[in-house]
Amino acid sequence: MDEEYDVIVLGTGLKECILSGLLSVDGLKVLHMDKNDYYGGESTSLNLNQLWKRLRGDEQPPEQLGASRDYNVDMIPKFMMANGTLVRVLIHANVTKYLNFKAVDGSFVYNKKKIYKVPATDVEALKSPLMGLLEKRRARKFFLFVQDFNESDPKTHAGMNMDTNTARELIAKYELEDDTIDFIGHALALHTNDGYLDQPALDFVKRVKLYAESLARFQSGSPYIYPMYGLGELPQAFARLSAVYGGTYMLNKPQCKVEFDESGKAIGVTSEGETAKCKKVVCDPSYLPDKVQPIGKVARAICIMSHPIPDTNESHSAQVILPQKQLGRKSDMYLFCCSYAHNVAPKGKYIAFVLTEAETDNPEAELKPGVDLLGKVDEIFYETYHRFVPTSDGSADNCFISTSYDATTHFESTVMDVLTMYTNITGKVLDLSVDLSAASAGGEQ
Repeated sequence: MDEEYDVIVLGTGLKECILSGLLSVDGLKVLHMDKNDYYGGESTSLNLNQLWKRLRGDEQPPEQLGASRDYNVDMIPKFMMANGTLVRVLIHANVTKYLNFKAVDGSFVYNKKKIYKVPATDVEALKSPLMGLLEKRRARKFFLFVQDFNESDPKTHAGMNMDTNTARELIAKYELEDDTIDFIGHALALHTNDGYLDQPALDFVKRVKLYAESLARFQSGSPYIYPMYGLGELPQAFARLSAVYGGTYMLNKPQCKVEFDESGKAIGVTSEGETAKCKKVVCDPSYLPDKVQPIGKVARAICIMSHPIPDTNESHSAQVILPQKQLGRKSDMYLFCCSYAHNVAPKGKYIAFVLTEAETDNPEAELKPGVDLLGKVDEIFYETYHRFVPTSDGSADNCFISTSYDATTHFESTVMDVLTMYTNITGKVLDLSVDLSAASAGGEQ
């Protein structure tokens, strides 16, 4: 271990593994260590026995739940947008060859106390029971505008300046009702609050267009894809990639201590009496707790069920977004469901999560609106975890720390953090102009 590296990465969470892979591909010499004896950190994937040990202590899981090894329960469950940034990163790094994706069956939104399929095209808008007849026509016009929108052709901009006119001004042009704006903003554009309405319209339109194009990609009921056997495959795929480029991985390295010079810059990491020198350190918040600050908590319910989420067209895999306004909350709530169809549970079993940014200290009461939508559950666990953000961008101390995972059940915010960190570390922007056909999602297995 007594060598010099360009970068030492601490923790094998998804963000750290993606960065480790990207930096290795760039030709940097990378050492990747984890204090745990398993991959994934906070975003690890657990079998049934591990899940029980974590949340129920010494109890044994009931036999009727099936074999422990048939479970791959992702502790940070997130779907990937088929044409989204994470898929582009996977293709850029050439790790798609290690992964087998499958399309997600359904994308839904909670509106007026019911679950509806998210309409994302002009045709779907006309069919959707979410809207009355006149609103369907207005929504259809908006979706046709998005379909035809081309950032470099002002003629497709509906007479607006996309960099100065706000999303609110654009939406007003189409006279959309509040409930329609709610599902477009939160379930299609995937904004987590309503602040986007007063931001330039360009980002909002691009997000809705990404959703529609991802939906068209695999002709399934959603724009999302998910790896067979769950997200636990991702860190291992990036570990393989890093190894191909000469990176070194070490698990089970206790007390990874970052060493600093007299000017406060990171110069190495010590574990078990050995120090590896480096120019930069990349890590999750748990390795440098004095360089991060808390920004709230995520409350989550983890459920094992013997049926899909009711009112989701029998979807074996689905996301349901509950916009904050529909619940009288400050933050959205998310339902995530996956099953034996993605090989994350034994035949006939479903894993469901209900997640939100915690606004109280009572996760059971707070998550009740989401849990109530699940129907009968075989087992349910409640857990809350704290979220942290770094107090600086790493330019002063050469410590580049990731932000804790949020409550969303899609990767859009997570991957933006990765790209920002990549730019802070390397000084360049990652080129994501790739051939999207390199990532395919199979049908039924």
